[in-house]
Amino acid sequence: MVIDGERGGMDSDHDRSSAGGGKDAWPQALNRPAEARDTPGAIPADHAVTTPSSPTPSSPTPSSPVPDPSVTGRGIAGLSTPYQVVAALALSLIGLLACTQVAMVFLHVAPSNTLTKEHGKTIDRWIYPEFEQNWKLFAPNPLQQNVAVHVRAEVVDADGRRTTRWMNLTHEDAKGIRGNLFPSHVDQNELRRGWDFYVNSHDSENRSNGLRGDLSERYVRRIAMLRLSERDYGGTIERIQLRSATSSIAPPPWSTEKISTRPVYRVLPWWTVTPDDLPEHAAEQSRDAARAEADQ
Repeated sequence: MVIDGERGGMDSDHDRSSAGGGKDAWPQALNRPAEARDTPGAIPADHAVTTPSSPTPSSPTPSSPVPDPSVTGRGIAGLSTPYQVVAALALSLIGLLACTQVAMVFLHVAPSNTLTKEHGKTIDRWIYPEFEQNWKLFAPNPLQQNVAVHVRAEVVDADGRRTTRWMNLTHEDAKGIRGNLFPSHVDQNELRRGWDFYVNSHDSENRSNGLRGDLSERYVRRIAMLRLSERDYGGTIERIQLRSATSSIAPPPWSTEKISTRPVYRVLPWWTVTPDDLPEHAAEQSRDAARAEADQ
C-alpha cells in the first residue's frame, strides 16, 4: 500500500532529478550488481535504454542486368544500322585515300624503279602541284655544289652606253643570312628557288621546255631588277644579263678524292628591260588596282 504523501515525494524527487541535469530517477537500478543489471526487468520499462537495432540483411532478389551507359550508346555501336553502314563506308574511303597518298608520295621520292618508270605520269598528276616534295628518299647524290647567280646591266647615261661589272646576288643573300638568328625567308629562298625554277624549265641552250618557261624567265628578271634598283648606276638600265657559277665542294683533307673546284659558268642571253620588270611599275600597278577597287 502506497501512501499519498510518499508517492508525492517520490514524484517531486523524480521531477527535480529530471530538471537538474538529467540524472536517473532510479539510482537503485544503477547501483545494483552486474548480475542484476543484466537481468531482464531490472530496469523499469519506461526508463529502459534503447539501442539502435542493426538492419537485418535481406535476401538477394534476382533482377535484370542494368546496361552500363559508359559502354553502350557511344561510337558507331550507338548508331542505328543504316548510319553504321554509312560510317563504315566513310571510314573505309578515308583509309583508302590515306593509303593512296602515302603510296604516291613514297613512289615520288623513291629512286627510279619499275613502277615509277611505268606509272610516272600518273604519280606526277597526283603529286603536282599541291603535294610537291623537295626531297628524295635515300638520296643517292646529295648536293655537292655551290651555285651562285650573277647579274650585270647595260646602262645608258649622258656619256653613252656602258656595261657594269658582274654583281654576285647569291653573295648578297649570304651576307644577310650569316650571323642572323632569324634570317629572312627572302634572303634564303627567293633567288635560289627562282633560279631552280628557271633551270628546270629550260634546256641547256636556254630554250623553254614547257608552259612554265616564260613565267620563270619573267620571275628571274624581276628579281634581278629588284636587286639592281637598290644601286644607283647614274643612268637608265636598258638590258640585263644573268649567269650562274657552279663550283664543286672541295673534298675533306683526309679524302684522296680529286675534284676540280673551278667554277663552270652558264651564261644567259641579254634581256631587254620592259616596264613589267621594274619594281616601281609593279608598285604603280598595285596602286592603280587598289584605286580601281575603291572606286567600285
